[in-house]
Amino acid sequence: MSACSRARHLLSACAALALMLWLAPGSRADEPVDVELVLAVDVSLSMSADELEIQRHGYAAALTHENVLRAIADGAYGKIAVTYVEWAGTTWQKVIVPWTVIASRADAEKVVAQLDAHPPDSARRTSISGAMEFGADLFAESGYQGTKRVIDISGDGPNNQGAPVNLTRDDVVRQGIVINGLPLMTRGGFSGAYDVNDLDRYYSDCVIGGPGAFMIPVNDWTQFPEAIRRKLVLELAGPASPQWAVEEADHPPVVLAQDKPPADCQIGEKMWRNRSWMLDSR
Repeated sequence: MSACSRARHLLSACAALALMLWLAPGSRADEPVDVELVLAVDVSLSMSADELEIQRHGYAAALTHENVLRAIADGAYGKIAVTYVEWAGTTWQKVIVPWTVIASRADAEKVVAQLDAHPPDSARRTSISGAMEFGADLFAESGYQGTKRVIDISGDGPNNQGAPVNLTRDDVVRQGIVINGLPLMTRGGFSGAYDVNDLDRYYSDCVIGGPGAFMIPVNDWTQFPEAIRRKLVLELAGPASPQWAVEEADHPPVVLAQDKPPADCQIGEKMWRNRSWMLDSR
């Protein structure tokens, strides 16, 4: 082969390699958005069928609410990327709505349509740490680049399966991810034996984390739609929130992470072991 032929062959090979790299998944720049948001929703058996529906409807109403859409529009890019995940035990996580951009009411209504497409399932155990790990992994495949990455955890009980929740929280926060919480202190469902009296304290000490992390406790299911709406507004509006957004988020109260004597982050696991031992000893 002549020198000229070798040169042409080399150029062709380089061009083919460049094309392959350009076409490869992840080779293109991720689409910029204001927030990448994982909505991680508890569907463990402690939740009744009615409560599962209240959750779905509450998120659907919040995502299409005028103040939430206004908070999205006021961002630097005017759009967010969101995914909706339901979770229970360590290995039970289900993506109900894959990563989707919301930049308008029509976008939000498409998300709601996916939420309405199938009724929620439920499963045994409560692994908040499993939900955190699953949520953190979702950011790697989102295809978006948010100025902020948030996992929004809602649940009605403490972690009772999987890795220690506080250690998992710390690992996720080190990745630059903020974890906010919506503790459901409603006393409903089927498994009152595993309720924690101060679930809000548990969430503050063991679940939420990262810059500006906060939670909004829900003491009654009638508060849920309003609570999730206010929570989304505060997450999307960010630290430089306009006055209307601050006022929107004030009630029910926003509880920021604070320094105080810590809750027992293993309380759920201890309750599960004690309950199992009592049943086995009968």
